[in-house]
Amino acid sequence: MLRLVLPKGSLERATLQLFEDADLPVDRASDVDYRATIDDPRIDDVRILRPQEIPRYVADGLFDLGIAGRDCVEETGADVVTLTELHYSKATAKPAHIVLAVAADAPVSSVADLRNGVRVHTEYPEMTRRYFEKHGIEASISFSYGATEAKVPEIADAVVELTETGRALRAAGLKIVDTVLVSYTELIANPQAYEDAERRKAMEQVVTLLSGALEARGRVLVKLNVDGANLDAVVELLPSLKAPTVSKLFGAEAYAVEAVVAKSEINTLIPALRDHGATGIIELPISKIVH
Repeated sequence: MLRLVLPKGSLERATLQLFEDADLPVDRASDVDYRATIDDPRIDDVRILRPQEIPRYVADGLFDLGIAGRDCVEETGADVVTLTELHYSKATAKPAHIVLAVAADAPVSSVADLRNGVRVHTEYPEMTRRYFEKHGIEASISFSYGATEAKVPEIADAVVELTETGRALRAAGLKIVDTVLVSYTELIANPQAYEDAERRKAMEQVVTLLSGALEARGRVLVKLNVDGANLDAVVELLPSLKAPTVSKLFGAEAYAVEAVVAKSEINTLIPALRDHGATGIIELPISKIVH
């Protein structure tokens, strides 16, 4: 039913892991194979291609569904439907930023300090052109094939570059003076395919699985027992998506309590629960959370 295209390169491993977590594992003959399959009746064909090309392929109807960064969508100007943001990247759950950077010692604190004729190198020439036009600056924009940050100041006066942390730019002796775009990974669809009711339903079901897997990351289910006298104190300790679930135990003045909590808090939470009278504490992994 659906033809799906996934990104090769920096997002590849994180994307394949997300599909694995969503019970949509991607199977291919080798790590360098561009063709793959997903054993699911909703997905007929899977390709793994460069992310810069994906928005245009989806817009042109070569694929019904794809994963690409907002930066690639904006650069290509592709007419696609964004089904959902997927808060993951190659290393973190944080978005990438397309930034304007100059030499750390340059007398520039904002884009307004740049003059007409400024030399800008970037892997995003169209986005950069629109950005400087918006600010009324005539920039000389050149496409960069990589190592963009190394071109300042001899080859370029400024760069427009993607970064997650800014660490590589700082290491190259640059400073960030503006953010051009905040870019999350997105699940995008072909507009015509999205208008088809059957395919739209399949797309929405894929969104449910992927979003549920992301929501569950970094969370665990905690279950415990506690007597009535200590119930309020224990519940007060429990951070939860909603109020903890509390059920009275049969034949006793005691309760079973369960809550979804952050995995990062569990090392301090479990001892605190025990100190406040909780017993039979169980920590369980969660594979999906669907709202």
